[in-house]
Amino acid sequence: MPGENLSRDEARTRGRLLSVDGYDVALDVRSAVEQGEAAATFRSRTTIRFRCTEPGASSFADLLAPSVTSVTLNGRALDPAEVFDGTRIALADLAAENTLVVDARCAYSRTGEGLHRFIDPEDGEVYLYTQYEPADARRVFANFEQPNLKAPFRFEVTAPEGWVVLSNGAEEGEPEQGRHRFAQTRPISTYITAVVAGPYHYVTDSYRRVFADGTELEVPLGALCRKGLARHFDADDVFTVTKQGLDFFHDHFDYPYPFGKYDQAFVPEYNLGAMENPGCVTFREEFIFRGKVTEASYEGRANVILHEMAHMWFGDLVTMQWWDDLWLKESFADFMGAFALVGATRFTNGWITFANRRKSWAYRADQLPSTHPVTADIRDLEDAKLNFDGITYAKGASVLKQLVAYAGQDAFLEGARRYFKRHAYGNTRLADLLSVLEETSGRDMAAWSKAWLETAGVNALTPQVTYDAQDRITELSILQEAAAAQPQLRPHRVAVGLYRRRDEDGALVRYARTEVDVTGPRTVVAELAGAERPELVLVNDEDLTYCKIRFDEGSLATLRARLGDLEDPLARALCWAALWGLTRDGLVPARDYLDLVLRFAGRETDIGVLQSLHTNARTALEHYSAPARREAATRELAEGALRELRLAEPGSGHQLAWARHFAAIAASPADLQLLSGLLDGSAKIDGLEVDQELRWTFLEPLASHGAADEDAIAAELARDDTASGRRHQVRCLAARPSAEVKARAWAEVVDSDALSNALVEATISGFVQFGQRGLLAPYAPRYFAMIERIWQERSIEIAMSVVRGLFPSWLVEQTTLDAADAWLAGHADAAPALRRMVAEERDDLARALRAQACDEAAVPTP
Repeated sequence: MPGENLSRDEARTRGRLLSVDGYDVALDVRSAVEQGEAAATFRSRTTIRFRCTEPGASSFADLLAPSVTSVTLNGRALDPAEVFDGTRIALADLAAENTLVVDARCAYSRTGEGLHRFIDPEDGEVYLYTQYEPADARRVFANFEQPNLKAPFRFEVTAPEGWVVLSNGAEEGEPEQGRHRFAQTRPISTYITAVVAGPYHYVTDSYRRVFADGTELEVPLGALCRKGLARHFDADDVFTVTKQGLDFFHDHFDYPYPFGKYDQAFVPEYNLGAMENPGCVTFREEFIFRGKVTEASYEGRANVILHEMAHMWFGDLVTMQWWDDLWLKESFADFMGAFALVGATRFTNGWITFANRRKSWAYRADQLPSTHPVTADIRDLEDAKLNFDGITYAKGASVLKQLVAYAGQDAFLEGARRYFKRHAYGNTRLADLLSVLEETSGRDMAAWSKAWLETAGVNALTPQVTYDAQDRITELSILQEAAAAQPQLRPHRVAVGLYRRRDEDGALVRYARTEVDVTGPRTVVAELAGAERPELVLVNDEDLTYCKIRFDEGSLATLRARLGDLEDPLARALCWAALWGLTRDGLVPARDYLDLVLRFAGRETDIGVLQSLHTNARTALEHYSAPARREAATRELAEGALRELRLAEPGSGHQLAWARHFAAIAASPADLQLLSGLLDGSAKIDGLEVDQELRWTFLEPLASHGAADEDAIAAELARDDTASGRRHQVRCLAARPSAEVKARAWAEVVDSDALSNALVEATISGFVQFGQRGLLAPYAPRYFAMIERIWQERSIEIAMSVVRGLFPSWLVEQTTLDAADAWLAGHADAAPALRRMVAEERDDLARALRAQACDEAAVPTP
C-alpha cells in the first residue's frame, strides 16, 4: 500500500506540525475466542487529543485496518471512504487544538506483527499479545506512528471474562463484565505501548528500594506464560535476575524506575528475543526451558532480561527522535545488559560471552556490503526494520565498551545520569548524548564520534615484533589496517598481553601487559621493549576495543599447537574468535579450523564458548570446506563429537552440548543407528537424559537422512502434542529427503500465507538441509523468480524470513553467485530493503566460495 512505508521526511513534517496531548484506546477482543470469520477482527476505538502549530493545515493519522466504521474530527463526521485509504486517515483543516475519534475493525495477526492471536493446540486456549516495533501499533489502533510524537496513553480492553489482561499501566479496580481499565502512562512512543490478554499463568512478586533521601520505591512484579508451560516456568529465577537488575541500575543511574509496575510476559510465536514495552515487557516463550539446557541458556535469558530493563531508561524514558539514532537505545541496552550481567548476577563471565557471541555478530555485519555507521541513515520504515542488526546492537555496544576504556567508567555513567535527567520523557539525537559525555569526560567527543559512530567498517590490528640476540623484544608495534571500501583508521585503547609457558604445568599464562592508544597505521608499544620473547602476543587483550585481532607467525604457530593450554578463559575466547575470523576471511583453511576444534574444543571450560565452537564448526563444514573434503571432514567431526560426548562428565552441560553437536552432524549409518537407539532406549550414554526436547533434536537428523518416516514423526508428536511439539513436527516433516516433501514445503511457504510466523520459520528450517544439495538445486532459480512477489504481498516480517531463509546458500557454486548478481543487476528498482537482503546473502555466498578455494589450496596437515 502506498502509505504503509512512512518516510523520514514525512515524519519530520508531521513532527513539526503536531504535538499529542493524549490517547484513549478502547479494544474489544472478545471475538478472539470465536470461530472462522468472526475471529478475524476486533473493534478498536481511539480518541486522540492533539495540537497543530499551523491551524488550517493538513496532516494524517496512521491505521492499517480492514475497515473503518467512523471517523470524527473536532465533532465533524468524516466519510471513511473518502479519508481512509487502507493505511492513512487524511486530516484536513486542522484547528489549533483537535480531537480525533476513529472506530475501526482491526485484524488479528498470525505473523507476530500487531495483535497476534495464538490458539494453543494442547488445550484450545487463545492467547493474545502485541508487538509493534518499529511501526505496527497502527495495526491495532489509529495513531501518529513515529517515535518523537510521544503522549500519555490510557487503555481499556474488553476481553472474555476470567482472562488475564495487562497493559503498560497498572489495572485500575476490578474488571467489570470483562472490561479492564488501565492507569494513564507517562508520555511514551506508540511502538512501546502493549496489551497482553488470555488465560495466562501469572505469578507475582515485588521489589522494594529505599533511596539515600529516605524515599521508598515499590515496584509490583509479574511474570506470565501460557498455562501449558506453567510446569516448566522457573519464575523465581526470572524474579531474582529482575531484582538484581533493578538494584544495579538504581545504583548506577540515580533515576528511580519510572513506569510503576514491571510485568514480564513470555509469549508464543514471538518474532524477536524480547521487547521493552515499559511496565509490560514481552519475551519469546522459548526462554522457558521445556528440557535440560546448559548454563549458557540461563545466562542468555538473564542478559535479555537486563537488556530490556536497561531500555526502561535508554529508549523508553529517553527516546530517539527518529530511527537514525536507533543505536541510542539498542547499543546502550546491549552494553548495559552485559555490564549488569557481570556486575549484578551469578553470570560473572558475561564479558566472555559478549566477546565471543555479540561481537562476532557485529564483525559479520560490519563486513557486509550493507554495512553502515552506528548512527545510520534511515530513510523510511523499511530501512528501520533492517537496521535492527549486528551493527546497531553489538558494534554499538562494543564501541561503548571502548568509550568506557577511553573516557573512564565514572565519566560514562555520570554522563548517562545527566542524560536521563535532562531529557526525561523526551526525544534526543546523537548530539544530545555527546554533549553530556563531553561535559563529564573532558574528552573531544566530536572527534571520537566521527571515528567510531559516523563511519563504517572494522579495523584489523596485527602485532609486529623484533628480537635481539638475547631473545628480548627490541620493538613491538601494532599495525592498523582497514578494508579498501571502508578506509577509516580509528583511535583504539587496547591492552597488549605477552604469554608464555608456565614451567610447572605447561599452561600458557600472561607475564606482561600494558595499555596503549593505537593511532594511525603503526603504533610502537614502547613499554614492552626489553621483555623476554613471548610465545603468544595478544593485541586487544581483555577485549577493550572493537577490532579484528591478527597474530604474528610465532603466535599463530603457538595457537595451532597449544591453544588448549591458554589458561585465561577470556584470552582463550578472544583467540578462538580471532581464528574464526581468519577462517571466514579465507586466510586460514577450514580444515585447519576444524582440526583445532577436534583437538582443543574438548578442553574448553566455558560452555558458551564451546557451543559457539560447535556452531562455527558446522558452518565451516557446510560452507567453507572444499567439496572434495566435505565427506571426510564430516566423518572426522562426527567421530570427534562422539568421542567428546562419551568423555564428558555425565549429566553436565558439556555432555548435553556435545550430544546436540553430534546429532547436528551425524550422517553415517552407525551415527544414525546410535541416535535411533538413544530414542528407543536400546542405547544409553551414562548421565545423558534424553528428555523431550533432546528427542526432537535427535529425530530431525534421522528424518533428514530418511531414517525416520512420517509415522515415526507422528508417533513423536503423539508424545508431545503441544505448540512446541507441532513446530518440531513441521520441521522434521520438511527435512525428509524427498522431492515431493520439498515441493510441498516450498508451496506452503511461497504459494500460501496460511502458516503462522512460527510455522513458516519451522518449515524453512526443515526444508534447508545442506546434505540435500541435489534435491534443493532446482529451487535456486525459483527463489530469484519469486522474491519480488513475496516482498510485495507479505508482511515485512514474513517476507524477511522467506527472502533470507530460502536464499540458495546450500548451493555454494559460481552459478548461484551469478544468479544473484543477475537478479541485482536486473532489479535496480526493487525495494531497497529487498535488494539489501539479497546483496547480503550474495556476499556470504562469495565469502564461502573464497573460503572453499583457500581450503582446496591448503597443503594437508601431516
